[in-house]
Amino acid sequence: MPSGCRPRRRRSTRPRSKKRNTVERTINRRKQSRAVATRNDKRGYVFLRTATPVALVIWLRT
Repeated sequence: MPSGCRPRRRRSTRPRSKKRNTVERTINRRKQSRAVATRNDKRGYVFLRTATPVALVIWLRT
């Protein structure tokens, strides 16, 4: 059997997975905020002005 068909053991990536999970959860929390999720602004500063308070609320709750 060629070695390409066998599953390979990966190194322990627990700290990396934990960080990735934290980032994914934060992004999903921002998506749940209707004010940010439904924005379709032409200007970046307008979107940033909406997204910043949401980020602060998430940060203060954690």
